[in-house]
Amino acid sequence: MKRFGQFGLFLALAAGGVWLGFSLGGCNKPTPITATSVAPAIPGLPTAAQPKLPTMQLWIGAKPMTAELALSPLEQETGMMFRTNMGPNDGMLFVLPFPQRASFWMMNCDLPLSAAYIGPDGTILEIHDLEPHNTNAVVAGSDSVLYVLETPQGWFKSNNIPAGTAISTEKGSLRDVFQKK
Repeated sequence: MKRFGQFGLFLALAAGGVWLGFSLGGCNKPTPITATSVAPAIPGLPTAAQPKLPTMQLWIGAKPMTAELALSPLEQETGMMFRTNMGPNDGMLFVLPFPQRASFWMMNCDLPLSAAYIGPDGTILEIHDLEPHNTNAVVAGSDSVLYVLETPQGWFKSNNIPAGTAISTEKGSLRDVFQKK
């Protein structure tokens, strides 16, 4: 899935005389800000799945999960794109550079996912289901999203994990692990 506004980056593409605004997110590809459709291939976007990223053990409430860490811009842009499977208790954690109104989409993402938008204190703010190949951005209702956790679709619901649940890591809180001191 691709995330919008991750770095405040906006690309402008000319398509038939119409300019489209894009930003990063989700199955990590730029997502159109307008309702205009996107060409199947956008120059500069990933064209293949990335190798498995380093992982960290998370606890979502009391429920354990192993999450790949998407830390660099390229890792975040690629995200779960082109992946064909995901373990039932696996996820991908996107660590954004600053709190923002995150936006993810599912371009080139074959798997149905759920995404938790998480605040700086490590608490889930919102949970959204994401449909494969849907290029409509799922924009956060909050402008305080610092982390996004993607899981197999329905994981939060099936594990009774609502918004307001705190997430921690094997090394401490998300804040302690990822925020500069």
